[in-house]
Amino acid sequence: MAISETSLKDVLLFTFDEINKAGGVLGKQLQLIIVDDEGKGDKGVAAIEKLATVDKVDVLIGGIASGVALAQVPTMKKYQIVTVATGAAASTTVEKALGPSPDSDWYFHLHPWDYNQGQSYADGWDAIQKKYPAIKINRIFLAYEEGAFGKSSFDASKAIFGTRYQFDGASFKSALQGGSDYSAVLEAAKEFKPDLFLWAGYAQDALPLLEQSKAMKFSPPVYLGAPPAWPADMSKSPLAENVMLYGMWAQSINDISAASKKFYDAYVKAVGTAPTSYFAALSYSAVYIVADGIKRAGGTDKAKLIAALEATKYASPLGETITFSPSNIIKHQGIRNQKILQWQNGRQEVIWPFEVQSKPIVYPFPAW
Repeated sequence: MAISETSLKDVLLFTFDEINKAGGVLGKQLQLIIVDDEGKGDKGVAAIEKLATVDKVDVLIGGIASGVALAQVPTMKKYQIVTVATGAAASTTVEKALGPSPDSDWYFHLHPWDYNQGQSYADGWDAIQKKYPAIKINRIFLAYEEGAFGKSSFDASKAIFGTRYQFDGASFKSALQGGSDYSAVLEAAKEFKPDLFLWAGYAQDALPLLEQSKAMKFSPPVYLGAPPAWPADMSKSPLAENVMLYGMWAQSINDISAASKKFYDAYVKAVGTAPTSYFAALSYSAVYIVADGIKRAGGTDKAKLIAALEATKYASPLGETITFSPSNIIKHQGIRNQKILQWQNGRQEVIWPFEVQSKPIVYPFPAW
């Protein structure tokens, strides 16, 4: 098995160790081979080539950035190794490139596509405004990184929100790609006067965006970020307080989910710190989904493993049971919803869905 994100190395190592110490799978120890794509498409393609031809892995696990995933798709389709993907939300590029069944039946996508996410956000904000009448959202501005992830996020959001709200947006060069100046996009947002400001980029953008927003005294009623991961030290920054975010897991889910608490305790024991991203819980889930699939398939025969994975019902630490069913294009889509959260006192609290809410919303976002 393999993963192409070094940032998730620790969680994969301890998850494999946990399974192997419990006896492995079918009496055999799982072997993990890690290749870092460095967030670059060419590195991601080289990783797939190596894993397929040199390491001859049975299963691929991992991924975060849509741009990397898009570059990898042709090579992945060439080898058609059973893949459980933990990242890539860009449907208009990545999902379209994968194509429908049967061409992509080897591909199991855990992370929601952009349109899945957009619909869950729309449902969430409708429910929040109904429960909290003081919250009124009429104008939404989306600042998005100029790559595949950001553009796809903008297109999906405009399609969902554009007919219901006054919606606008502008792009920026992500720090992941060498950017550092967000003044133009923030000026455009400030001029638009949004009720909800949302940015779609990467972890490297989070604190610089907040720092520059503070310097410009830009404090919309809802300040919300949607990166696939946050900086490791985000909870310690005073800039994070009352910032909202979209995500699939937060430490507060431990209070209602035994599976989440088990994952969290194991992670902290093995790594020494708390998880900083829902990708930790997502990757942990991916490994167990694959391990369970191999057990039920009786081995790694491709056809049998695909059939076993199609029957997945995994009670995950994300607070939901993961299954696979067709999405707009591919046959095997897993999670379809995100959660709306907020940084409060250094912890991500669940605001919505209300059945897993851990704290009420703090509104409006305080002025700097």
